[in-house]
Amino acid sequence: MLLRLLVFLTVLLPLPALAGPGGKIVSAAFRSPLGRVVLIALALILLPLLVYVAVKEWRAERRTRAALKTLGAIRPEFDWLTLNDRVVECFHRIHSAWRRAAMREASDWMTDWYWQNQQLVHLDRWEREGLVNRCTVNEVKRVRPLMVACRNEDGQGGGSRVVVAITAEMEDYLESCITGHIVEGKKGFTEATTVWTFVLHDGRWRVNNIEPDAMTLTYASVGNELEALLAPSSQVTRARDAR
Repeated sequence: MLLRLLVFLTVLLPLPALAGPGGKIVSAAFRSPLGRVVLIALALILLPLLVYVAVKEWRAERRTRAALKTLGAIRPEFDWLTLNDRVVECFHRIHSAWRRAAMREASDWMTDWYWQNQQLVHLDRWEREGLVNRCTVNEVKRVRPLMVACRNEDGQGGGSRVVVAITAEMEDYLESCITGHIVEGKKGFTEATTVWTFVLHDGRWRVNNIEPDAMTLTYASVGNELEALLAPSSQVTRARDAR
């Protein structure tokens, strides 16, 4: 039954186009009346799986918050309130630069590799194809930490990674510069979740990757790595944290 359902979705529902920072446009597949009916049917059929995923992510968020609280007592960069502010500011700065097709403006908020990758792979290609991405953020609704992996490349936690799920109300669509017609997506604001990976470099958290929300369960299942910043006896802590 599940296999037939997946085939149905693959054939009948449109795949997301490349848009928005990270290359994924906010899908409008479930906005139509038929799409809502399909969404309700999916929710009923996949309810046990949805509950499993929700519980898995809730546990990951709880243990990662606890890990960040422990790490925050060692390195202030890991304090969740400070980190959350940095995440939200990065989210807005990067979307603002993306909207103007000028990712260099957000280079201080991203790793060098990532901002150049976004400019070359997506924005420059769309410019050649006569397309522009209209991507506007109205409000960040929620930030959920999913995992933290400590490194200590510079003696100050450098190289450490934090993965968060960001839910925001936003409008996202591709438009033809010539005709003004919408090529992919739809006008109007909707809630969308994306998964952002941050790397600690020179004492500042920078965006190193942006992925679709399908990755939340993957990261929630990984577990945290804390030893690099904790005492050697922290092996017990990690074993407990990974459960």
